[in-house]
Amino acid sequence: MFWRKKREQKTAKERNRYDVDEYLDEKVSLFNVKRVLGYLIKAQGHLKLSLIFSILSSIASLVGPLFIKTALDEAVPNKDVKQLFMMGVYLTASIIISVALSTIRNILVAKAGAGIIHDIRQDLFAHLQKLSFNFFDSRPHGKIFVRVVPYVNSVSDALSNGIINFVIEVLNIFFIIFFMYQVDPHLATVTVIGLPLLALFIWTIKPAQRRAWQAVSNKGANLNAYVQESIDGVRVTQAFDRQKTNLDIMSNLTEERNHAWMKAIYISNTVWFSTESISQLVWSFVYIMGVYWMNPMASFGMLLVMGNYAWRFWQPIINLANIYNTFITAMAYLDRIFDTIAEPITIQDVPNATAFPFVRGHVEFKNVFFSYDGKRKILKNISFNAHPGQSIAIVGPTGAGKTTIVNLLSRFYNIEEGQILVDGQDIMKVTLHSLRSQMGIMLQDSFLFTGTIADNIRYGKLHATDEEIRATAKTLGANHFIEKLPQGYDTEITERGGGISSGERQLLAFTRTLISNPRILILDEATSSIDTSTEQLVQEGIRTLMKGRTSFIIAHRLSTIRNCTKILFISDGEIVESGTHEELMALKGRYYDLCLAQYKE
Repeated sequence: MFWRKKREQKTAKERNRYDVDEYLDEKVSLFNVKRVLGYLIKAQGHLKLSLIFSILSSIASLVGPLFIKTALDEAVPNKDVKQLFMMGVYLTASIIISVALSTIRNILVAKAGAGIIHDIRQDLFAHLQKLSFNFFDSRPHGKIFVRVVPYVNSVSDALSNGIINFVIEVLNIFFIIFFMYQVDPHLATVTVIGLPLLALFIWTIKPAQRRAWQAVSNKGANLNAYVQESIDGVRVTQAFDRQKTNLDIMSNLTEERNHAWMKAIYISNTVWFSTESISQLVWSFVYIMGVYWMNPMASFGMLLVMGNYAWRFWQPIINLANIYNTFITAMAYLDRIFDTIAEPITIQDVPNATAFPFVRGHVEFKNVFFSYDGKRKILKNISFNAHPGQSIAIVGPTGAGKTTIVNLLSRFYNIEEGQILVDGQDIMKVTLHSLRSQMGIMLQDSFLFTGTIADNIRYGKLHATDEEIRATAKTLGANHFIEKLPQGYDTEITERGGGISSGERQLLAFTRTLISNPRILILDEATSSIDTSTEQLVQEGIRTLMKGRTSFIIAHRLSTIRNCTKILFISDGEIVESGTHEELMALKGRYYDLCLAQYKE
């Protein structure tokens, strides 16, 4: 698709920066317009009712000036008190009816808007949950977050109230024109004569206005990305005393955003100012023509009514100009939102994918090649077998491809060449749920969520009982520190596990992984943040839980890997050595050197 090709002109490296603007097409995408219409159709019940009430409210409001004209031109000159009183009653009734109908309409529009925003946010968040790691690796998370909350909130009014108001204001214009020509065709013609001039001006300024609000969107996303990055890295900032440098960067990003904002506001205000100026000129010409050019001169009642209608005619024009400004702003945000929803899901079930009924744990890599960017190969011709119940240790220097192997087994990425088989079935042809639900995966980043200790452990098994949670924690030795906390398993922890040590966070993540009772166990540096005394407790738990399960362990500590069934030494994306600890030590190769280095330490 055309927007996809242009967007891909930005490389992953360029997109993954807070100070690089994201690409957006200057023209409004018809694809995005169709998406908007799809959400409006879902809310059509409330929107149709609000449209009906709006029309009735507008008609009730427009009838009012006719009562004023009758009162001034007939009741007052004839001193007909009864007629004057009745006109006042009718005018009051028209105002009350108009306000009542308008109130009902506002409630319906609010409900429609809430439904639309709920649907957009749900679709966006659901899509984000399905995107591959590549998507999140290639852009700052702050630029993703801003689309889910602030941008969706920004388009709420435009997609609900704005759409209804647009239709109503257009109908109002036709209604007012009808009423004006019923009163006096000459003055009505003077009122509408400025409309083509305004339309030409708005059409001319539209491209510049859209570009300006896209720039605001870009600079706002950059600012949000840097703020989030700075908060996540605040400890590093303070450790290296970078506060002043970061403040200067923040100041520059804020200044760029403010400059873009003011430019967009100037352009938008130009539309408003032009509309106001033309309407005031037309309004003046109505009175001038009615007094000096018409023969006979228009009556006071007619002038008052036509002046009122002239004001009412240009008021929806002004409102349309404001709605137009809102739409232009909203489309800049909608482009971001729909661009994310249109992001292809690369990791998903293939058509007719089968489900694993029960994984025994036989894993086979056959001539697997992989690269993250399509250029530099991270894995080259990886082949090995792991039988049920075996433990496979994967060791090697940093960047050799160890974590990539387990990521591919979990299907966080798709392989480029070769096959990965589990129990003889290609994992590319089975459902993700049936594969991952039988895996226990603990990655290097021991991410914990806001909530209690028990809540975080239960993340691995949603229906786990308190007894199961305590038993799993005891198996791994995590119960020692948990029971010392003020509220034990009900102790609240903050985002990313604030309030407990890094080793304790890793123990909790380990417990969360193992409570799922996986058939295939993946531990990526599972004991890297655990002290030696704690590690002894964990090692016993690991040995217990490995029984009957196929386990993959990435670690640097010999105590974690020396008893594994097989050890794979990875270097530069290839398996250069394979065997037991004793076999590799006898070989006196790369693994032997690694062990000697650790013994010396």
